[in-house]
Amino acid sequence: MFGIGKNIVEGALNTTGDLAGSVINAGGNIIDRVTHLRGKKIKGKLILMRSNVLDFTEFHSSLLDNFTELLGGGVSLQLISATHTSNDSRGKVGSKAFLERWLTSLPPLFTGESVFQINFNWEDDFGFPGAFYIRNGHTSEFFLKSLTLEDVPGYGKVHFDCNSWVYPSGRYKKDRIFFANHTCLPNDTPAPLRKYREEELWNLRGDGTGERKEWDRIYDYDVYNDLADPDDGDHRPVLGGSQQYPYPRRGRTGRPRARKDHNYESRLSQVMSLDIYVPKDENFGHLKMSDFLGHTLKAVSISIKPGLQSIFDVTPTEFDNFKEVDDLFQGGFPVPFNAFKTLTEDLTPPLFKALLRNDGEKFLKFPTPQVVKDNKSAWSTDEEFAREMLAGVNPLVIRCLEVFPPISKLDPKVYGNQRSTITEEHIKNDLNGLTVDEAIKQNKLYILDHHDALMPYLRRINATSTKTYATRTLLFLKDDGTLKPLVIELSLPHPQGDELGAISKLYFPAEKGVEGSIWLLAKAYVGVNDVGYHQLISHWLHTHAVLEPFIIATHRQLSVIHPIHKLLVPHYKDTMFINASARQVLINANGLIESTHFPSKYAMELSSYIYKEWTFPDQALPNNLIKRGIAVEDSNSPHGLRLLINDYPFAVDGLEIWSAIKSWVTDYCSLYYKDDKAIQNDFELQSWWTELREKGHADKKHEPWWPKMQTLSELIESCTTIIWIASALHAAVNFGQYPYGGYVLNRPTTSRRFMPEVGTAEYKELESNPEKAFLRTITSELQALIGISVIEILSKHASDEVYLGQRASIEWTSDKFALEAFEKFGKELFEVENRIMQRNQDGKLKNRSGPVNMPYTLLVPSSTEGLTAKGIPNSISI
Repeated sequence: MFGIGKNIVEGALNTTGDLAGSVINAGGNIIDRVTHLRGKKIKGKLILMRSNVLDFTEFHSSLLDNFTELLGGGVSLQLISATHTSNDSRGKVGSKAFLERWLTSLPPLFTGESVFQINFNWEDDFGFPGAFYIRNGHTSEFFLKSLTLEDVPGYGKVHFDCNSWVYPSGRYKKDRIFFANHTCLPNDTPAPLRKYREEELWNLRGDGTGERKEWDRIYDYDVYNDLADPDDGDHRPVLGGSQQYPYPRRGRTGRPRARKDHNYESRLSQVMSLDIYVPKDENFGHLKMSDFLGHTLKAVSISIKPGLQSIFDVTPTEFDNFKEVDDLFQGGFPVPFNAFKTLTEDLTPPLFKALLRNDGEKFLKFPTPQVVKDNKSAWSTDEEFAREMLAGVNPLVIRCLEVFPPISKLDPKVYGNQRSTITEEHIKNDLNGLTVDEAIKQNKLYILDHHDALMPYLRRINATSTKTYATRTLLFLKDDGTLKPLVIELSLPHPQGDELGAISKLYFPAEKGVEGSIWLLAKAYVGVNDVGYHQLISHWLHTHAVLEPFIIATHRQLSVIHPIHKLLVPHYKDTMFINASARQVLINANGLIESTHFPSKYAMELSSYIYKEWTFPDQALPNNLIKRGIAVEDSNSPHGLRLLINDYPFAVDGLEIWSAIKSWVTDYCSLYYKDDKAIQNDFELQSWWTELREKGHADKKHEPWWPKMQTLSELIESCTTIIWIASALHAAVNFGQYPYGGYVLNRPTTSRRFMPEVGTAEYKELESNPEKAFLRTITSELQALIGISVIEILSKHASDEVYLGQRASIEWTSDKFALEAFEKFGKELFEVENRIMQRNQDGKLKNRSGPVNMPYTLLVPSSTEGLTAKGIPNSISI
């Protein structure tokens, strides 16, 4: 490392790990001790990637299609000294060196890599090479993975972990600079490199003007003004920048404004729908699976969705019974030949093959969701209904009931009386002999409460094709650790005005007859609420959206050689691109989410309403559990918390993952910050945290709950929370979407009819044909096919996924102490994984697998490629 302190022996590590050749003086400068060597050359090895697999533009030529093109000076490098300056106080710049032969004797580690040799003239007064310039004189960009210098006099091996795109100099006007794999705080940066460090950050910030081009490396902020197209008659509110519609900021593209309303940014055409600007380094990776995922998402949006709609326009149809739903996973969805041609003519061969399935069965045959693999009917049991609140894809809403009857926080002046109509008389016979007060004192009553979140929008939502309720579900904690549903309350706004309060009805558990069918429908309305809240809030808002400002601020304010940049950047991989793609085809007006989920055109507006209650500290798992009354502080319990539901798989596994992350962050940060004063004196860190609040989450910049970033403990807690959101929290709410929700009966995305009333035709249908009545109420067949296609994509792991406790490069830092701490982190996660697997085999823990026999594995750290229902990627990468 360049330095983490003063008056200590520093410099580059040689190949044995010993310090060699230099010390840092009191000013933080490296003093060279190298014996001057004249007429020497040092060899370098440069690793490039052939091309970007997710590329929606055509280039005039491919840089690496013809390796001889690189000969003759097309790509040049210049080393920059970290120890010797030129006349302008900058590090001395060496003479140009050019790529030479392709090293066929050195096999690449990954498909698409090419290894080249480069020889640098060694000057006797050059010192330590702490950075280098690279100029691309060709017509196409390339991805530069790394540069390794061998036998640098006095220093040995010097590695540069680059992992960035290098564009032709004709497009990107400045030569790219890369720094050696060392880590240092701003004040400890060697004097010859300080201006280079500052200028690199200045370039990344840009000037906030102009439309961004694909070769730009500029990170900037904007509001969500690109979800609708006023020029086509679409209208959605701009999210962010107002008190009415607050929102986290997204990456700025600078596209022209819409013609009819300049408050909106113009949208890309469907053909170019994923060719949206993000800094190129934030784009998908280089392997085919990432390409497949991106193209598939695009295909669902612009080919499959309209194709299916055209079929249903001509031959409207519905699921008639549960077997027809099961058939989606057996024989596929039967499509008429002419429609089949329409659906497939625009798809690439890999997509066509995937949609046909490898077994050659019918078009749109889906893999069997894990929730019905072992038992096709167990999903409908009350035990499974309740278990998924603790071990499903949205285990973040259930809370301990502290006041009975349940109360509302909605303003009574606006919404009238929203208090629950549940009384003790309704539930007293199901409390195992306890009174309600006794059950509350013993932490036996819990609630899944979607009432307040939805009621303010429910009247507008129900004016669309949706017909649904705001729900409250009361549950009792049994002695065996499972939850028993007691009652479901379905509420609607008063027909004569919101200020008159809610109209509510209660439904109670039943297994047989029309009462059993009504109870199944009541649970379905709860499921509809939960799926919508999960997708828009638990998943999109609380992971994808809130994290993007952290990504932007990190690149704008923390140098690549800053220790916190090195800590956090692996947890940002692909997220900006995923979010940009989502704005184009998922969360946009009339997009896939609006088409398949109950809030319809109010989906994103509703997420803005919920963002008003978002706080950063509450995203830390311990704080979240305490806030929901699920845990209490207890110094004698593991992780300092005592869970009130001992068999709560998400919380039990999550606390172990949280603790492992925090231990790693503590070890790492303590290497570079010896006291709180070091935190306060780190001007890059302070600028990062200030900008994050004032620009990234600008609508919440005055909130008192933001950490002040004045102490080491605040830094550790904040970085742990960021990593938790990007890795484990997102994994817990994402990779179970298809395993649980691919079976639409288990997690319907919308409801189209209200609960049947006695004496109506709908009620008679419920009596005579309950399955058909149920299917007429929940997600339609068209919505189900589109929705299942989407969540299957979102639930898959890519082949190039990097999981928590891993890094894409083993040489991500030259600091051996940081590498040792990271190795310890990986070993700890391995042990956590083993303990999770052991718990899943414990028959006494009934919530681990439940009646569907589906073990809770969403927080198992490792995974293989594909649809696995486990694995914690480092980042929100899908």
